[in-house]
Amino acid sequence: MQVTETLAEGLKRELKVVIPASELASRLDTYLEDLKDKVKIKGFRPGKVPMAHMKRMYGRQATAEILNEMLNETTRKAVEERNEKPALQPEIDLPEGNAEAILEGSADIAFTLSYDILPEFEIIDFKTVEIERPIVEIDDAEVDEQITQIAANNKPFATKDGAAEDGDRVQMSYLGKLDGEPFEGGADENGQLVIGSKQFIPGFEEQLVGLKAGDEKVIEVSFPEDYPAKHLAGKGVTFDIVVKEVQAPGEVAVDDDFAKGLGLEGLDKLKEIIRGQIESQFGAMTRQKVKRQLLDKLDEVYQFDLPERLVQSEFDGVWRQVEQDMERSGKSFEDEETTEDEARAEYRKIAERRVRLGLVLSEVGEKNEVKVTDEEVQRALYEKVRQFPGQEKEVFEFYRSNPTALASLQAPIYEEKVVDYILELAKVTDKTVTKDELMAEDEGDETAA
Repeated sequence: MQVTETLAEGLKRELKVVIPASELASRLDTYLEDLKDKVKIKGFRPGKVPMAHMKRMYGRQATAEILNEMLNETTRKAVEERNEKPALQPEIDLPEGNAEAILEGSADIAFTLSYDILPEFEIIDFKTVEIERPIVEIDDAEVDEQITQIAANNKPFATKDGAAEDGDRVQMSYLGKLDGEPFEGGADENGQLVIGSKQFIPGFEEQLVGLKAGDEKVIEVSFPEDYPAKHLAGKGVTFDIVVKEVQAPGEVAVDDDFAKGLGLEGLDKLKEIIRGQIESQFGAMTRQKVKRQLLDKLDEVYQFDLPERLVQSEFDGVWRQVEQDMERSGKSFEDEETTEDEARAEYRKIAERRVRLGLVLSEVGEKNEVKVTDEEVQRALYEKVRQFPGQEKEVFEFYRSNPTALASLQAPIYEEKVVDYILELAKVTDKTVTKDELMAEDEGDETAA
C-alpha cells in the first residue's frame, strides 16, 4: 500500500492510496481456493473445480466483496499509521472510470481519502472555574399554595337551578362548525367545563355565563393564530351548545380528612410529599442553570477550529428540526421577524457551539476515564420503554437490536457525568434567589448535546 498526502490544511486531510492489483489478485485466489472445497458444482468432484471455472462463476462477486474489505481495511490502517483521529468516517473516492478495470484485475486500486481530524486543545484547570448555584428556599407558604391549588382542583360540584356564573361547572353537548360544516375533534356529547379555567379557546367560556340547564346557544369564537391544527388556526368557527346541567362549586376544608380522601395518612404526609415535589422541581431547574453557566464558561474559554463535516452534520440535524417545527406550526421566517439566511446563520452558530462543547466534554471524559455503566444504560432503556405503554416489547427490541439508538441513550448520561466531574472541581457557591428568578428562562438556552 502506497499512501501520499495530497492535502493538509487546518483540520482537513486528503490522502491518495494505491494498492497493487497483485494484492487483490492474491486475495481473490486465496478466497476462491477456499471456496472451491465448499461448493458443489455439477460435473466436478468436490475440491476439483478448475480455478478458471471458479473465476468465471464467482470471480466478479468475490472481487467486489474483497475490494470493499480492502478499502475499509486500508482506510483504517492509513489513518492509524498517521496517528490521527478522524472526526467522522473518512470519505472514499474511487474513480468510476477505474472500477471496471479494477474488478477485472487489470488496474491498481487507486482511491482518495478525505476527512477532518479532531482538533487538539489543552484541558484547563477546572478549579479556576467559578459557578453560582441558584437556590430557592422553600417556605411553608409555597407548600400551602400548592395544596390550596390541589384543593381547588378537587372541589365538589352540586347541581344548581340558576344561571351559570364564573367558577361554575357546565355539563353540555357541543358541535363545532367551520364554514357551516362540522370539523374533526369539535364535538362532544358529554363535555364539561369550569367557567374561568381557560381550558377552551379564548372567548368560549365567557359565553356560557348566564346559561341554564336546557338552554341552547350558538357560540362564535376564533382559534388562535398559533393553534396546532393548521386548518383551524386563525379561523372563525361556531359551536352549537346544549346545556345539560349547571353545577356550583362547594368548599373544601384542607385537613386530615381531605388528605385521606387522596389516599394519604393525613395532612402532614400531604405536606411532606408536596415539599418533596417542589424540591425536586426546583432542584432540576437549579441543575439546568448551573449546567448552562458551566457550558457558557467553557464556550468562552475554548476557541479552536472545528471539523467542517462534523459541524455540517450537526447543523443539518438542527435545521431539519427547525423546518419540521415550522411546518407543524404553519409559521414562516417572516412570522418570526427574520429571514431564512439570518436563521441559518444563527443556527449555524448553535451547531458550532454544540460541536465545540461536545468535543471538550468528550476529551475531559476520556482523559479522566468517565464511564457509563451497563446498569445506567439499562435504566435509561427501561425509562424510555415506559413512555410507550402497550408497545414495550417492540420498543425494547428496537433499542436492543439497534446500536446507534442504544448509543443515543448513553450519550446524555455520559454528558451529565462529565459535567458532574467538572463541577466537583469547580468553585461552586450557593446564591439564594426567588422562585421567579429561578424559573426565568435564559436567552438562547442551548446545551452541548
